[in-house]
Amino acid sequence: MLPASRPWHRPVLATMTWVPLVLLLDRGAGIWWQRLLGLGTWVLLLTLLRRESALVRAQVVVVVVFATAIEYTFSPLLEVYVYRLDNVPAFVPPGHGLVYLCALAMGRSRWVGERLPALVAATLLLGGTYAGWGLFLSDREDVLGAFWFLCLVGFLCWGRSRSLYVGAFLVVTYLELLGTWLGTWEWQTTDPTGLVSIGNPPSGAAGGYGWFDLAAVLVGPVLLATVRRMRGADHQTIV
Repeated sequence: MLPASRPWHRPVLATMTWVPLVLLLDRGAGIWWQRLLGLGTWVLLLTLLRRESALVRAQVVVVVVFATAIEYTFSPLLEVYVYRLDNVPAFVPPGHGLVYLCALAMGRSRWVGERLPALVAATLLLGGTYAGWGLFLSDREDVLGAFWFLCLVGFLCWGRSRSLYVGAFLVVTYLELLGTWLGTWEWQTTDPTGLVSIGNPPSGAAGGYGWFDLAAVLVGPVLLATVRRMRGADHQTIV
């Protein structure tokens, strides 16, 4: 179960307002404008994290680091997808933190908690329909999207944070459709091997956030404990 003690509406409203606005402002912009948008995104993320618990802050740090490594591996290096300026825009790493925090906040809302079984069923139905369309009906066959949808199914059935995965499905699917429509990024037709076809965007992209959450759950507490241990050692040294 996700904690319900923290306000959920601020991260959701901030993310769902700011991230689409950044994608719109980035349209046709140069590198320095992208960097300014990145700075604004970092400021917003850090401001929102001030209201969160230490564990949530540690988990978001893990997600940002993990997602940034994925971005630089699969975009500039492997070119599975490419951004408009052939880079990783400065707003993308903190943007992943905002998206994760937004999904986490949705998951701890009372409204979602009271309707979780129905929302999980709706997510499976909508996600399955989207993945089936991408695999069998779309002009671009989408095997990668179907694979990621299966990942999402696994997390929804056996994961620890089903409400988070429901939120991630809504947020990530919307932002992937918006980002590709605006031309902020574009997915290649196949992976580097040429064997796995990819939609633009892949239908099940939200399944990736299940892996981000798994990394956050496993590494976040370790990171937090390490920081506290280091602070305790510094305090003892000063004393």
